[in-house]
Amino acid sequence: MNKLCTFGGAFIGSYVGWYLGSRWGIGWAFSISAVGSLVGVYFGWKIAQRFS
Repeated sequence: MNKLCTFGGAFIGSYVGWYLGSRWGIGWAFSISAVGSLVGVYFGWKIAQRFS
């Protein structure tokens, strides 16, 4: 459950970050996607801890 939630959080977070950063170019999209991925992993982990 933990791996699934962290993967899902990373996927969603990086997608949202890429979408938001793509307005300013590929460099910004990559950078914001990385930050979004980290945020997604954190929240995915918190969700997994709550439901486990």
